[in-house]
Amino acid sequence: MSRSQWFFLSAVLCLAHPELILGQNCSENCKACGGAEKDQCLQCHAGFSLHDNMCVDIDECGTELGYCSHNTYCLNTHGSYQCRACDKACSGCMGGGPARCRKCAPGYRSSAMKCLDIDECGEETLACPGLNVICVNTEGSFHCPCAEGYTRKSTGCERDQAAAGEGTGIFDNIQDDEIEVLQQMFFGVVLCALATLAAKGDLVFTSIFMGAVAAMFGYWLSDKTDRVMDTLIRGR
Repeated sequence: MSRSQWFFLSAVLCLAHPELILGQNCSENCKACGGAEKDQCLQCHAGFSLHDNMCVDIDECGTELGYCSHNTYCLNTHGSYQCRACDKACSGCMGGGPARCRKCAPGYRSSAMKCLDIDECGEETLACPGLNVICVNTEGSFHCPCAEGYTRKSTGCERDQAAAGEGTGIFDNIQDDEIEVLQQMFFGVVLCALATLAAKGDLVFTSIFMGAVAAMFGYWLSDKTDRVMDTLIRGR
């Protein structure tokens, strides 16, 4: 029966039966009634239907009255309905939670009647290929940041300059001519010590001192010869 028919019937009943009540003093959900009891309803509010003179809630989710878009589900309420979002693990659902999915969303798989997150970092297929890359699993996905001390460049994860210099030793950046000076200083100290001991008349240290002097002279002569030959070759 349409609203206009109900209104006409209510008006006729009110004229024929002045004891009928419209709105006020009716039971909950009744728009027009013949008394305050629930089973004395004559007309219901929107969202309710008349059944045996009682106003019963309409389940819009079970009819075409309730329409919810994709990845939402219909929740019936008192006199109406709501469209609520599906769980993020679902691609379409019949209710709330990962156990009410129609199918699982990307990044999830069905397990124990639920859609659960896939740990891509624990799969047999390598999720993050490349050197110095680590795999970090997230809910429904994953990402591949560079390891500590590395920065992502076009060619991959490259070591930071600051990090690259952290492992250098005290003599790593020393130049060749500086090494030569240090060597000469070292041998000078050793010769000085041996000369001091030799001056005291110790035959052993005297022999060592003479041998060291001969070795130093031979090294010096050899180094000079190499430099002269190198200069002649370059001059040509």
